[in-house]
Amino acid sequence: MKIKGKEYRTIWFENNIVKIINQTKLPHQFIIKDLKTVNDAINAIKVMEVRGAPLIGAAAAYGLVLAIIENNDQSFLKKSAEDLISSRPTAINLKWAVDRMMNKLSGINIDKILDIAINEAKEICEEDIKFCHNIGLNGLKIIEEIYNKKKDTVNILTHCNAGWLATINWGTATSPLYHAHKKGIPIHVWADETRPRNQGANLTSYELNEEGIKNTIIADNTGGILMQRGDVDMCIVGTDRTLSNGDVCNKVGTYLKALAAHDNNIPFYVALPSSTIDWNIKDHKNIPIEERNSEELSFMEGFDDEGNIKKIQIYPKKSKAMNLAFDVTPAKYITGLITEKGVCEASEKGLKDLFK
Repeated sequence: MKIKGKEYRTIWFENNIVKIINQTKLPHQFIIKDLKTVNDAINAIKVMEVRGAPLIGAAAAYGLVLAIIENNDQSFLKKSAEDLISSRPTAINLKWAVDRMMNKLSGINIDKILDIAINEAKEICEEDIKFCHNIGLNGLKIIEEIYNKKKDTVNILTHCNAGWLATINWGTATSPLYHAHKKGIPIHVWADETRPRNQGANLTSYELNEEGIKNTIIADNTGGILMQRGDVDMCIVGTDRTLSNGDVCNKVGTYLKALAAHDNNIPFYVALPSSTIDWNIKDHKNIPIEERNSEELSFMEGFDDEGNIKKIQIYPKKSKAMNLAFDVTPAKYITGLITEKGVCEASEKGLKDLFK
């Protein structure tokens, strides 16, 4: 996708260095950062310089490449894999990517392991691009159906950032939007601000602006009244982990949007690549829900008049804060899952029929 008219991916490998777009600086500064060690990759994931389930999976894959460059030793590689997996616990793509890399590298000759690791990390990225592109084509059909009935701008609400900045390219929830826009279907996006990291405001609106798609940032709790007023035609969100029964774990607040959509008979779709499906956990209570530093809530960052990014405290100093990063939306509130293989109902049967 584009930034200032130039095509970019979110991560790439160049001269034994992993290049990323530092998303903690967006939308005010566009900075490409070098990751040179596996600890650089782990830190980038932890502090959310890279974020979004597919992207942190790719970053972890390249983190193992950096580990091999740093110290071509199996024990060091194994420890690096464990550290990468523990860097963020909720998104399943991270563990999926590390496990895939380690399975590929198991028993490989030390002289060949780096080339194989690089190729596998690149393949993970290329595969994600293809999956996200196909998610867009499958989701486009849904938007087309709404447009053909309405014959007017299709208003779509999304939560957090499941855009190309959360993947390698195209995005999950945004891919259908980009395909619709390229086809000339008039769309408008309601972008939830998504406290406390403001990914909707800082990232989703930013990338939609760069692609020329009309959008409006709203406070997280505004979606309900917009649905009541008839100003939302459909909701589409991403997911960090989808269970085999169709339950979806995503950015906190997703559950409340699904409830509001259900109450107002508005279709609520979740877009995901198959790498985000957890086929093992059967009960959403067993999903490790990340609780992040409460300072993400009590402090905010912004751009001042002098061009500096400033961090300010907005809560009373004595107040406590809880910062749960994810919640779970039960399958019964989800209209359908949009995957690279098609759209299915959010259920065990729906997923198994699609992914034989």
